[in-house]
Amino acid sequence: MEVRCTSLDEVRQHIDEIDRSIVALLARRGNLVNQAAAFKQTTDDVRAPARVEQVIGKVRAMAVESGASSDVVEKVYRAMIAAFIAQELQIHAGKDAPARLPGSAQL
Repeated sequence: MEVRCTSLDEVRQHIDEIDRSIVALLARRGNLVNQAAAFKQTTDDVRAPARVEQVIGKVRAMAVESGASSDVVEKVYRAMIAAFIAQELQIHAGKDAPARLPGSAQL
């Protein structure tokens, strides 16, 4: 749905609404990424370069269908995926760490 704005303030209001939606969707995506970490056995499974390229190809096609810049969408997705991979690697690294009781000394 394309919106025609009559002022910069109105443009900014619409951008703020979209940003709220994007952040909520990122939270949902992040939750799923966190769940995916439990299914992956190795850091190579986490990095999954073939899967990254599959996602990039898919979203570039979606961008064309939506009238968005496929280059911008690719850059945004590459940055987002890199951030989620870093988060997932942290989760994955903690998965193999022994549980520590609160207040226990670390060696």
